Amino acid sequence: MTQHLHSKRLQRPGYSTVLAAVLGLVAALSLGAIGQAKAAEKTPVDRWSDRAHGFASLAGGTTGGAGGKVVTVTDQAALATYAAAEEPYVIRVSGAIAVEPFGSDIVVASNKTIIGVGDTGEIVHGELHLNPGTHNVIIRNLTIRDSYVEGDWDGKTTDFDAIQMDTVDHVWIDHDRFTHMGDGLLDIRKDSRYITVSSNQFTNHNKAFGIGWTTNVLTEMTIDHNWFRGTKQRNPSADNLAFAHLYNNYLSSQVADGDPVWTYGNWARGRTRMVIENSYYDGVQHPYQADATAELVQRGSILKHTTGRTDAWGTAFDPRSFYDYRLDPAAAVPSLVSRFSGPQKRIGVTLHVPADYPTVQAAVDAVPDGNAVPDGNAVPVTIAVAPGTYRAKVHIPATKPRIVLRGTGHDRSDTVIVYDTPAEYGGSTGSATVRIAANDVTARHLTFSNDFDEAAVELKGEQALAMKTTGDRIVFEDTAFLGNQDTLMTDSPKLDVISRVYIRDSYIEGDVDFVYGRATTVIDRSVIRALSRGSDTNNGYITAASTWTGNPYGFLITRSKVVSDAPDQSVHLGRPWHPGGEPAAVAQVLIRDTELPAAVKSSPWTDMSGFSWRDARFAEFRNSGPGAAPSADRPQLGAADARAYTLANYLKGTDGWAPYAGH
Repeated sequence: MTQHLHSKRLQRPGYSTVLAAVLGLVAALSLGAIGQAKAAEKTPVDRWSDRAHGFASLAGGTTGGAGGKVVTVTDQAALATYAAAEEPYVIRVSGAIAVEPFGSDIVVASNKTIIGVGDTGEIVHGELHLNPGTHNVIIRNLTIRDSYVEGDWDGKTTDFDAIQMDTVDHVWIDHDRFTHMGDGLLDIRKDSRYITVSSNQFTNHNKAFGIGWTTNVLTEMTIDHNWFRGTKQRNPSADNLAFAHLYNNYLSSQVADGDPVWTYGNWARGRTRMVIENSYYDGVQHPYQADATAELVQRGSILKHTTGRTDAWGTAFDPRSFYDYRLDPAAAVPSLVSRFSGPQKRIGVTLHVPADYPTVQAAVDAVPDGNAVPDGNAVPVTIAVAPGTYRAKVHIPATKPRIVLRGTGHDRSDTVIVYDTPAEYGGSTGSATVRIAANDVTARHLTFSNDFDEAAVELKGEQALAMKTTGDRIVFEDTAFLGNQDTLMTDSPKLDVISRVYIRDSYIEGDVDFVYGRATTVIDRSVIRALSRGSDTNNGYITAASTWTGNPYGFLITRSKVVSDAPDQSVHLGRPWHPGGEPAAVAQVLIRDTELPAAVKSSPWTDMSGFSWRDARFAEFRNSGPGAAPSADRPQLGAADARAYTLANYLKGTDGWAPYAGH
C-alpha cells in the first residue's frame, strides 16, 4: 500500500513472546504452541456431528462423497446423473424434486453423500435405490414422500420404498423424514453391513422399517433417536441381524386397527441379537418382542399406555465393546426426538481438511459456485480445518458465497494458515495469504499469518498481507491476524461499493497501516497489538482507512484493547490513505470505549502522502488507559453523535445485517 518506514523491527517475536505480552488481557486470546490434536479412539456421538457414528463408523467408517465435488441439484436428471456417477460427490438437494414415472428408482452408487439443503430438500414419488455391492453412502436431511398407491395399504402391488438397499455396506441414514410410501419406508436387506439409522422420522405408513431377508447372520446395525409415529409395524422388524443396537427411539401414535399380531413396535426375528436402551413407547401394542431363537436385552426404556408383548431373554451383546455412544435419559426422549429428528435447517455440508481434502484451497474449490442454482448456497458449506500449520495461499472467489471456514483445534493458534509473500513479488493483493472475495463468509478459531521477514531483506514492496477481504457480510470470530505492514485489509470491489466486515474476540498485530482499506469494518472486543519497530519516535500506524466520501462508516474499534511494547509516544492511531491520490477516499475511523497504551502518541493522527489528517473523519469517544489522555489534536465525538456511531449502525446497511446478535 505505502512505502515502508526505513527503520525496521529487529526481531519478530515468536508466538510465546506474543502470548506473554498479552496474557490475561482477554480470555479469548490464545496464541499457544501449534500442535496436532489427536482424537480419542472412541468418542461419544455429537448430536450435530457430520460424521457417522455407531456401526457405520467401524471397519473404515462411512464418509460418503467426502473428497469429491459438491453439487447442488434441483431436478431429477441432475440428481440421477450425479447419484449414479463413478466418482465421489456431495449432492445437495435443493427444494422438491418430483420423480417420474411415479415410483421410479434413483440409483445411488458408492461414495456418495445426498443431503437436503436446509430443511426443504425433498424427493417426491421416487425411491433411492442402492444395488448390491454399493458401499460408503450417506443420506441426510431429506424428506422422501408420497409414492403411496391408493388402496394398497399392504404394499402388495408395488415396491415403492423410500430407500431400498441389498447387500451393501457402510451406509448412514440420518435426519431424514420418510412418509406415505408404497411398500416399506426403509428396507435394508440381504446381508447389508455396518449401517447406522439415526434421528429420522417414519410417519403415516404401514410397514415402516424392515431389515433382513436373509438366512445369514451378518448385519450390524445401530438405530437411534428415530421417531416412529402413525406407523403400524416394522419399527423395525430385524431378521437375522448379528447385532442390532436400538437406543433412544420414540414410538408413538401407533396405527390402531385392531390387528392382534401385525401391529407392533420392535421385533427381533430369527437369530437376531438385539439390545434396546432408554427408548420410549407411548400407546404401542407389542412394544418389543423376540422369536424364541433370538436374543433381546432391554434396559431403561419407558412404557406408557402399552399392551402386549415385552419379551426379553438371552444376553445379546455389549454395544460398548464396539463403539462409544451418548445415551439420553428415556424420560427426555419424546422431547429430544420430536424436536431434533427429521430434516433440520442447521444441518449443512462439512468438508474436512486434511481428512477429506488435502488443502484448504482444495476444499474451497470443491464448493459449488453460488450462481449455479436459483437459491445459491442457501445453507453455508463449512470447511472444517484440523489443527496444524497450512503453508499455502487460499482464495475464496466471489462465486463461492456462504462458506464457513472453521478451525477445529482447542485454540485458534492450533490451526494456522500462513505464507510469506511480500508485495514486491505480486503486488499488495498478491501478497495476501488469504483472500476473500465472496459475500457471507465466516471464519472462526483460526490464525491467519504472513510471516515474511522484513528485517531479513531490503525490498521496495514489503507490504505483506495476512488477509484481504472484498466481500460483503464477512465475519471473523476468535481469529488472529499476524504480520507487519498491511496485516489486515478489508476492502470492497470498488470505491463506491460498501462492503461490511465484523471482527469479534480476535487478535490483530502489525506495525505500519496494519488495519486498512475502505470496507465498513467493526473490530469488537478484540486485542490490537502495535509492534515495536525499534524506533524511539515513530513505530508506525494502526489504521489507514480509505473510506468512500459517500460512506459515513469506515472503521470502528470498540470495546477493545490496544497493547504495545513500543516506547511511549511512538505509535499513531492512524493516517488517511487516498489510493492513487483519490480525493473521494476520505478516511473515517472512530475508536471508542477502548483501552489505549502509553505507546500511543498524544497527537495520534498524522498526514499521509500530502493529505492532511485534519480533512479526514477521525474521532475518539470514551477511551481509557495511559494513551487516551486528551490533547488539542484528538477530536472527540460528542455524546449525541456517539449515539449514531454504534456497532449496529455501522453494520446494518440496507438489509439489517446484525452478526453480533445472539452473542
